Amino acid sequence: MNAGKAEWRVWTVPNLVSALRLGCVPVFCVLLLGMGNRAGAAILLGVLGATDWVDGHIARRFDQGSELGKILDPTADRLMFLAAVAAMMADGSLHGAFGAAMLVREAAVSLATVALGALGARRIDVTWTGKTATFGLMFALPLLLLGDSSVGAGAALRGVGWGLGVPSLALSYYAAVEYLPRARRALADGRADRARASS
Repeated sequence: MNAGKAEWRVWTVPNLVSALRLGCVPVFCVLLLGMGNRAGAAILLGVLGATDWVDGHIARRFDQGSELGKILDPTADRLMFLAAVAAMMADGSLHGAFGAAMLVREAAVSLATVALGALGARRIDVTWTGKTATFGLMFALPLLLLGDSSVGAGAALRGVGWGLGVPSLALSYYAAVEYLPRARRALADGRADRARASS
């Protein structure tokens, strides 16, 4: 019983970090869309992207992993990413086709995750390919945003942002295709587990 409670413990440092990052999503939207502060929004987004690994590292280093954390961490990451893309498209600082390609990929992955969960598939861990693609995009977005701000060196910042963003987007689609055989195995394993449990 205690072990089960520990798995679902709420008050851990990693969960607090994830919650803080999640709470920064509306702040980013207010900075960009409400105040028109592209530089401030870009800096906040860059910090959030750079600290993406912090909650997971703390959970592993200090044995503070929890079932809630496994849900909260990727939820914060995905909501932050979706909010950044949508807000930048609305603001005009992100090319519509590029942003739409990111949103389509995220929507497809999210729907597939929900469908697999409903069908009883085992949980699929994120691959290094997927992590690398997300990491690249989360640094490309603030660079593109900063390039359209008043800080100067806009052309150089946008150049670096596009140079990082385009291959990262291509890698994210490759990672999505890479998940297909893993999804089939996860579904087969989940069905096998249910069959053993019912026998």
